[in-house]
Amino acid sequence: MSDTVRLPGRHRAPLPGAAPLPDAAPAPAPRPAGARGTGRGRHSRARTAGAQAPGAGGPKPGKQRDAFFDNAKYLAIVLVAMGHAWEPLRADSRAAAALYITVYAFHMPAFIVISGYFSRGFDASPGRVRRLVTGVAVPYVLFEAAYTVFKRRAGGDPTYPISLLDPWYLTWFLAALFVWRLSTPLWKAVRWPLPSALAVAALASVSPDIGDDLDLQRVLQFLPFFVLGLVLKPEHFQLVRRREVRLLSLPVFAAALLFAYWAAPRISAAWFYRRDSAQELAAPGWTGVPMTLAMFGCSVLLVACFFAWVPRGHRWFTVLGAGTLYGYLLHGFLAKGSRFWDWYEADWTHQPLGAVAVTLFAGAVITLLCTPPVQRLFRFAMEPKMVWAFRRDAAELRESG
Repeated sequence: MSDTVRLPGRHRAPLPGAAPLPDAAPAPAPRPAGARGTGRGRHSRARTAGAQAPGAGGPKPGKQRDAFFDNAKYLAIVLVAMGHAWEPLRADSRAAAALYITVYAFHMPAFIVISGYFSRGFDASPGRVRRLVTGVAVPYVLFEAAYTVFKRRAGGDPTYPISLLDPWYLTWFLAALFVWRLSTPLWKAVRWPLPSALAVAALASVSPDIGDDLDLQRVLQFLPFFVLGLVLKPEHFQLVRRREVRLLSLPVFAAALLFAYWAAPRISAAWFYRRDSAQELAAPGWTGVPMTLAMFGCSVLLVACFFAWVPRGHRWFTVLGAGTLYGYLLHGFLAKGSRFWDWYEADWTHQPLGAVAVTLFAGAVITLLCTPPVQRLFRFAMEPKMVWAFRRDAAELRESG
């Protein structure tokens, strides 16, 4: 799914799109200007400090979710699935290529911004580290193995190796989230976190020798969006949901689509995957820095426009926002299988009505995979409790005593 070829061995996929995982500290839900506070005190804040972050499963008893963020995650994961559906159509349709580029410019950054926003309370305490392991590391190991077996059987590559250091397809996001969240205390301590993260990303973009371990290029080049989420506050989300911002977002999106239509035959979409240095994309090394800064600015602008149109209140799909991690990881089998089984060899899929049908099918599948029954079925892999694997800390012992 890439326009470039990396080192032989494990193939990469451009897509990401999953949502943040348990263990994040939920920030207060943005509320309209002038609204009164809830009056909840220190003890109430302590109870919500471990609430689920976007994409983790259904809400736990006593945990309050923000409909806005659940809506944003669901809509973004639908765009992820549609982007995967459009990828094989780009060669035959410039319109599909333009939609693909536009969506890839902001859907992953939007997920990562939300991940950072809900990671602000991560303090490396035993409880949070435990949830990081069970909610990120364990699903990474399980799905890396599952995808490898799938590629061996369905992809006709029986010798394809399992390598936990070299994520394949969608699992790169879990590896990246693990690293980003562990680095949270560092970004909360430095004086200029966002400029520092941008400097790291720019340096990575001109460093072809970084290597493939843990998809470190992606970890570093997407890092500024995670740090941006860490520094955002509820009032910032309230600002982008103002009526004037919503109206301004329409011409911005239109301009982005027009630019993408012009750029589709001229620029490699691999720039938006952020998994390669400039040199690996056959560009002069010096272009990595300006491209990093330019793409960051464009992505943040489109993310703001996307958030401007996310509904604030409960909708029929709000509950699905709790299952975006499930939809993200599970739909990868179908997305890859459609290539392994040559579904796109059918001529009708490359016709306008066929492209619409493929798009609607992708949206329906990802919606189904985010539903509560699917969450309950696969919770053993996504959110295992693993009480047996951890020692109980002093706070837990006091509560049980």
